Amino acid sequence: MLDQFKAMGAIAGLLKDKDKVKAASDRVRAKLEATRVEGSAGGGAVRATVTGTAKVLRVSIDPAIGAGFASEESREFAESLVAEAVNNGLLKAREAAQTIVEAEAQEMGLSDMIPGLKNFLP
Repeated sequence: MLDQFKAMGAIAGLLKDKDKVKAASDRVRAKLEATRVEGSAGGGAVRATVTGTAKVLRVSIDPAIGAGFASEESREFAESLVAEAVNNGLLKAREAAQTIVEAEAQEMGLSDMIPGLKNFLP
């Protein structure tokens, strides 16, 4: 029970210093946007470069497995479509997560905090 009071005190302290919380949120968001990671499949035959905010920047398909493409341009077009489709799915997932978080916050009587909660979602 004492831990719960400590947690409530910490939350109350954060709420008093909204500017500090916003600054921290802004720093985290900037770092996430600047972060680049690469995922791969098929032993590296397909690679995706993604930001820390879950935005797909580039998808590349190794020419060896993309031999069925009529040209380099058609392979690049397919890569861009894959990236666009993944980004669209991620956007829809973020929107669904936001809806769920907002509903939970309202149920808990924290509707005043909803605008700030958006800063913590990717």
